[in-house]
Amino acid sequence: MDWSVMGPYIERGGEVSAPVYREAARWIAGSLPRPGRVLDVGSGPGVVACLLAEVFEDAEVIAVDPEEALLELARERAAREGLADRVRTVRAELPDGLDGLPPADLLWLGRSLHHVGDQRAALASAARRLAPGGVLALLEGGLPSRSLPRDLGFGRPALESRMDAVEQDWFSAMRDALPGSRSETEDWPALLESAGLRPAGTRTFLLDRPAPLTAQERDFVVASFERRREAMGDSLDAADLATLDRLVDAGDPAGLRNRPDLHLLTAQTVHTAVAAPRES
Repeated sequence: MDWSVMGPYIERGGEVSAPVYREAARWIAGSLPRPGRVLDVGSGPGVVACLLAEVFEDAEVIAVDPEEALLELARERAAREGLADRVRTVRAELPDGLDGLPPADLLWLGRSLHHVGDQRAALASAARRLAPGGVLALLEGGLPSRSLPRDLGFGRPALESRMDAVEQDWFSAMRDALPGSRSETEDWPALLESAGLRPAGTRTFLLDRPAPLTAQERDFVVASFERRREAMGDSLDAADLATLDRLVDAGDPAGLRNRPDLHLLTAQTVHTAVAAPRES
């Protein structure tokens, strides 16, 4: 993966989804109002880390990621937003690299756990970084995003559903190929409990952007479909590939750049769990 290329794309996605992350952080703040230290593990370009610093105004926020190109984007973002004194970066990989990190009152794992072969061991490693009474917030699951009507006016209806099926096969193959990969039932509260934590709540957050999209939102949806078209290869049939090619063609009147019905609907699920308090 060329992270210098992927970084700006991930950053745009984070910016478009910022309302979801902000709402999730405020939900967490209801039970953890004043954390002193927050770890964003698998932080990428730092969009969420800066949002966490915004919501938890007194906290030191540490953005943790194995990719230096992404951490550089995080540092640049923190500087632009006037947060350089409270947001710092550490290069470390989940799970082994977490042992050197300081204890946190809140540890955010946003769509990073599924990149680790042994997810159970990774959660146990993350749980060890929590201060007594600290909260681990795990963002995994949700629903596939939707940006198009079922019937586009050309091609076979329900294209996005067939794209989802291809991507689910890719995701399974990706998981199987990870070092030390272990299959787990994706019962996230149960896995958090197996890490010695007490499940505290699950909530799903919607990003509902009806048509017409803003320029930033449309740009992100177009970039997402372009990336998906490149990754699809021959996994879709010829008719669906032809439809997808029309969608990503900037000059096509029915393409993504020109459609008045383009929208963005996503559902992301956050699971929280609490470390045991310090014994008196």
